[in-house]
Amino acid sequence: MNRRRGDRRIFHSQRSGAPSRAQWRQRSKEQCRNESKPQVTESEEDEQRLQQQLKETVPKGTCQTMCPTQELQNRETQKRLHRFEMVPGTEKDRRPRGDRLRAVKEYSRPAAGKDATNPSDLRPPSVLLKTVCYLIDDIVASHNLHPWTEVYNFVFDRLRSVKQDMIIQRISGLDCVAILERTVRFLIYASYHLCGEPLQMYDPCINDRHLQEYLSWLLDCYATGTEAHPNQEEFHALGLLYNLGSPRAIQHIMELPESLRSTPSISLALSLNQAFLERNPVRLFRLAQRLNFLQACALHRHLVACRRDLLLIYSHGYNSRNCCFPLNRLAQLLSLDVALTSQLCKAYGVVVNQESQVVFSKAAFTEPEQGRLHCKVYHSIVSEKQRNLTIENIIHGCS
Repeated sequence: MNRRRGDRRIFHSQRSGAPSRAQWRQRSKEQCRNESKPQVTESEEDEQRLQQQLKETVPKGTCQTMCPTQELQNRETQKRLHRFEMVPGTEKDRRPRGDRLRAVKEYSRPAAGKDATNPSDLRPPSVLLKTVCYLIDDIVASHNLHPWTEVYNFVFDRLRSVKQDMIIQRISGLDCVAILERTVRFLIYASYHLCGEPLQMYDPCINDRHLQEYLSWLLDCYATGTEAHPNQEEFHALGLLYNLGSPRAIQHIMELPESLRSTPSISLALSLNQAFLERNPVRLFRLAQRLNFLQACALHRHLVACRRDLLLIYSHGYNSRNCCFPLNRLAQLLSLDVALTSQLCKAYGVVVNQESQVVFSKAAFTEPEQGRLHCKVYHSIVSEKQRNLTIENIIHGCS
């Protein structure tokens, strides 16, 4: 019985057409490979399908005006039009009318239940760039609109709405770079032009926070984009000058290609940064003479600290009752005129005698009271560089 069963088993395994063990193993391997192929293909297809869905969900703006029609009507009804947007002659009417050619979409915070992705409320890249150019040419550079603090606040808000539209539509490329470059220039110029204004009119901390965000976004566009960007050198240098001494800003510069890092503007910015880190204000002010106007605007917020360091260092280095330093020579080192140099010395307790000689003393050096030292008074090193440059040329990068 057992033999017969054994014979049957042998006969079954060796019947004609039955695969051998090696053939079974080969078939199993091929089957595993064939089964794995469709899984990879399906995952790739799923990923492609997801990317396609994401592209389809990104809204594309269709609004061809600087302000959506519905928003303009709502703000007219609610009397929320800015005077820069009103039809001339209707400003004092009970219900001023909005000028469709001057009204610009205002910034609004995201709110629950509010659809911010409606294509009719979003402006495409070309319209956004046109809006920014209008804000620069017709608002910022206007000689009829004042005070400039109001001009700044209006433009600052409208630029935020431009940024909001860009983020929702995930705009990139040359139009994005063109918008960001003009925005960064405007905020750097404003940081100099409005320095010293009351906080209720201009907050330098808010301006700085937004400027850093725009600048970071712009530098990312340079790093990730495939297009040629002719203004890279300018903005890498501006970023370092504005953030002198910042490890992050220095690291960013050092990671640039050698061909870009060795350009004149970036090399000068690196030299100024080195002088700043070494607390060598004399060298810093000498190098600052080579900056253009906008670069000087970016640097200007560090000037108070640099002048303070120079007076402190000289108060220790020339600490002697019998040693006097020429006031006019000190004025040259500080990049100020003689009268302002004398005024600055008195603010820090440094004595200037009747012979226009500075008597340094480390014991007499004191920090000025808060609010006594006004940075705007000592802007001559920056203002002298503006000369005949117009605001349009400065912000559009034509200087």
